[in-house]
Amino acid sequence: MTAEAIEAGPLAGGSATGAQGPLRIAFLTYKGNPFCGGQGVYARHLSRELARLGHSVEVIGAQPFPVLDEGVPLTELPSLDLYRSPDPFRTPGRGEYRDWIDAVEVGTMWTGGFPEPLTFSLRARRHLLARRGEFDVIHDNQTLGYGLLGDLGAPLVTTVHHPITVDRRLDLAAADGWRRRASVRRWYGFTRMQKRVARRLPSVLTVSGSSQQEIIEDLGVREDRIHVVHIGADTELWSPDPAVAEVPGRIVTTSSADVPLKGLVHLVEALAKLRTEHPAAHLVVVGKRAEDGPVAQAIERYGLDGAVRFVKGISDQELVDLVRGAQIACVPSLYEGFSLPAAEAMATGTPLVATTGGAIPEVTGADGETCLAVPPGDAGALAAALSRLLADPVLRARLGAAGRERVLARFTWKQAAIGTAERYREAIAARRPGAPSVPA
Repeated sequence: MTAEAIEAGPLAGGSATGAQGPLRIAFLTYKGNPFCGGQGVYARHLSRELARLGHSVEVIGAQPFPVLDEGVPLTELPSLDLYRSPDPFRTPGRGEYRDWIDAVEVGTMWTGGFPEPLTFSLRARRHLLARRGEFDVIHDNQTLGYGLLGDLGAPLVTTVHHPITVDRRLDLAAADGWRRRASVRRWYGFTRMQKRVARRLPSVLTVSGSSQQEIIEDLGVREDRIHVVHIGADTELWSPDPAVAEVPGRIVTTSSADVPLKGLVHLVEALAKLRTEHPAAHLVVVGKRAEDGPVAQAIERYGLDGAVRFVKGISDQELVDLVRGAQIACVPSLYEGFSLPAAEAMATGTPLVATTGGAIPEVTGADGETCLAVPPGDAGALAAALSRLLADPVLRARLGAAGRERVLARFTWKQAAIGTAERYREAIAARRPGAPSVPA
């Protein structure tokens, strides 16, 4: 279905409450996994802080459903969950099909594409129009689907953490052979839709200046429509605790082994170099372990089976204690639109080694002041920085303390919620009768 076929017409007037009164917010998230990827973390913590400010927030989401805090209801808008564990890329039974959107979802998956941004947007449109008048503002968490164009009954604000076209470029660069490259291009076919939709959006939020520039260059969104609202860490949860013992040699990172832009293969290579000087050095990866691919091959090639451990599905408290107990936290990504793992590690007072990919320096601060910074994709530089920190407890303590102070001053979820609510009110004001129209 084309954008023109779905778009319903000009934006109508909103239904805002008083200029400074509480807002009724519909928060859309097509993917809400809180343990892998920033979208689920964003949905959980931003919705909680908006509710604490007095707003009424209803999260509307699909599988994997987000984990939300008390006071924030979830309305499930289920997909066919075609990528669920343990049977990803499954074929649904005949009785599972509910309507034509389900058929589109399965057909796209069968032909190698990723359907969820489109199909969630279509389901969300139907749901929101059936509830017209119940919300003052609709906040889309990077769906960017055709179904969200046109009149939804309330003004739309869209968060783009970073353009997925960046992931596409990096995955294509890492693809081996024409068949794999063709598969990657088909999988990322939905990015063409996201480009078309993004250019029509009146209000885009993003999480860093780096992401703002990428959105302008990759998606063609006008600069005056994009607003940077930094996100942050839950600094009550992510905090130092002297009672948690430091584990000698522990390095912790948050990464999925099968996502090239996370740079995990370079960290594994760095670990192999590092262990020649620091035999106790070992890596704990919070994320999915790939059974094959570059990371698995590097672990086997360097004989690191006993020195690299993957953990997944642990509780918030277990995760925080894992980071607290590390001597170093590491963000080896080739690119990040913000880097929540960096902010969270810094909030615990754990010293950080991070690359300069994308927006990471905006979060981590200057090399030698709040972190040690290295070029992305440079295993040698990573190894040198890790070695320097492991050998210098005074430096670790100084960087850890400075990192936490930086997060407290700049990157908290309360600050993010206040900034986001200001943008909601601007979007509502722009929809009132007599407000200037937004040109296409």
